[in-house]
Amino acid sequence: MTIDYAILGMLSWQPLTGYDIKKIIQESPFLYWSGNNNQIYKSLVQLLDNNLVINETKHQEGAPSKKIYSITEFGIKELEKWIVDTNVEVPELKKQFLIQLSWSGRLEVKEIEKLLLKYETEIEKYIAMYKEEQKREKHFKNRPKHEYFIWKMLYENMIMSYENELKWIEKVRDGLLESHVKEG
Repeated sequence: MTIDYAILGMLSWQPLTGYDIKKIIQESPFLYWSGNNNQIYKSLVQLLDNNLVINETKHQEGAPSKKIYSITEFGIKELEKWIVDTNVEVPELKKQFLIQLSWSGRLEVKEIEKLLLKYETEIEKYIAMYKEEQKREKHFKNRPKHEYFIWKMLYENMIMSYENELKWIEKVRDGLLESHVKEG
């Protein structure tokens, strides 16, 4: 994820502090980013220098002052240009579980079944979590209708991906059982 454009996108929604931006990234299933917090603040400084955002210092009684960032018209134009002009990328499907499973043929079938059950349980937790977030409209309340729909569909994409993973687990189980019966 390009952190600058993710920040511009969040600021196009509402003014935020650097802390707010960090929290949204951490909580979002699709704003994935592995950088550290300092990079968020470095990006904000760079966005300020490039006149893509502005900030305002809000003084608080009994608490430290905080900087609240807002996107500029120029920042909105740059964000829209990036959305339209940037190539879409196919998702990477690198999963540690697939590496584990690829070498599980060395195990007894019961052990492989335990591995599948453990994975299935984790997948079900994610489905429940994303369905709840979608139901509560986390991060997409009070947005324009088409933007609201897109964010609802982003959650739908995550949920469907995990539900598809459950179907795949069943295929693996069925094939494993069938191959075990043929061997025995």
